[in-house]
This record gives sequence, C-alpha cells and structure tokens, in this order.
Amino acid sequence: MKCLKAAITAIVLSVSSFTTVAADKVTVFAASSLTNAMNDVVSAYEQKTGEKPTVSYASSSALARQIAQGAPANIYVSANEKWMDYLSGQGVIEASTRKPLLHNSLVMVAPNNYPQQTITLDDSLDFAKALDGTRLAVGDPNHVPAGIYTKEALESIGLWQQAERLLARANSVRGALLLVERQEALLGVVYKTDALISNKVKIVGEFPADSHTAISYPVAMVEGRGNESAKAFYDFLNSDDAAAIFSEYGFEDIH
Repeated sequence: MKCLKAAITAIVLSVSSFTTVAADKVTVFAASSLTNAMNDVVSAYEQKTGEKPTVSYASSSALARQIAQGAPANIYVSANEKWMDYLSGQGVIEASTRKPLLHNSLVMVAPNNYPQQTITLDDSLDFAKALDGTRLAVGDPNHVPAGIYTKEALESIGLWQQAERLLARANSVRGALLLVERQEALLGVVYKTDALISNKVKIVGEFPADSHTAISYPVAMVEGRGNESAKAFYDFLNSDDAAAIFSEYGFEDIH
C-alpha cells in the first residue's frame, strides 16, 4: 500500500510539474515582416535564458483575428497600429503593455536583372510599361498593413488610379516579395527590411516618409496570458539587446 501511495504521489508531482511548465510556455504572434529579425531575437534570448519562445508569423490582420477568437498567444506584435487598435477594441490586450516597438520604411523592388537601377516615384511613371506585362506585387491593401501603406503612398504621389488595376495582391508582405523574387511580378512594394534580406531583388525606389502613415510596429501582452515567462520575453523585446538585433535588419528603434 505504501508503494502504491508513493507511486501515485510521484505521478501527481510529475503531472503538476508538467502543468507548470506548460503554463509558462511563451507564444508570440508576430507580423510576417519580422520573421528573420525575430528569429534572431529568439535565439539571443534562448542563449541568455535557456528558454525558447514559439513564434507564429502571418499578416497582422490574420493574427489579430485569431487572437480575438481565442488563439493562445501571449504577446502580439503588429505591423501597424490599426490591428492593435482592433484588439484593444475587443478588450483582449493589456492596455498598459501596449508600446511602439519599431519603425520601418516602404520601398519599391525589382528582380536583380531588371534593366533599370532606379525608378522615379511620381506621377510621370508609366506602370504598364515598367511592369512589361506583369503586375505590381503588394500586400493586399484591404487588410495587409504593407498594402495599406502602399495604397496611401501611391495615392499621395498620384499613382494609385493607374496602379490599382495592375496589382497582384498577396496575403502578406513576404508573399509580395516572393512574387518579385520569382519574377512573376517585375515590381513590388515591400518594407525596406524585407528588401534588405533578399539576395534576389534590388531596391529601385524609396517612398517619401510623408507619403504614408508612419510605419509603426506596436507590441502588447494578450489579456489573461501574462505568465512570468511571457513577461520576461516581453521585457527582452523592449531591451537594448533586442533593439540592436532589429537594427541590424534595418528596423528603427523608437524607444
């Protein structure tokens, strides 16, 4: 009987220990444009603490909708304020933890073998000629932050009406980049950080900062999921160590 009680006690302790560990797992939902930089941030954090958060990447809109529907994320990093506002309105983020984390900029890219080295981004541009029978790859302006910024920028410089009928709408900014890398689209609009990590495209134009809303990446904890491990990684995301890594990928730290 004593042996049986001891065995049961051991099982209970084991289950209790597993539950504690499981509760302390950290899941981050992050905009797809953060993929490479965030992977390096996670690696640095793992080297420092021995803990490795799990990161799910997709468009900010898709991730926000998943969180609103109860997806088990601890931390959300959006590529624009709109989708963080959406979650705030749903009451599913901890308002006190919402902070601007990074800035980015918007560029036009082309395959490396594209004949022009630069494109003048003003209303003199003939998109149909520049695209040579292909389309302009962008994040879908209806919901992808990069696409929303793109529409604003093209409207600002007088090119939206011409460009709208020529769009190849991707479900994320990385999807738009891939279309240009594959030369399925000869031009695309992506974040500068995405352009810099690709060896298959070149930057042929940079949109003026005042042609679109400032590209801000806010971060926040998800309401009710702020375990100690999640709080620790959230703090690391806001640290100088993480800022240095993001900077290497072209993001601007805005602390």
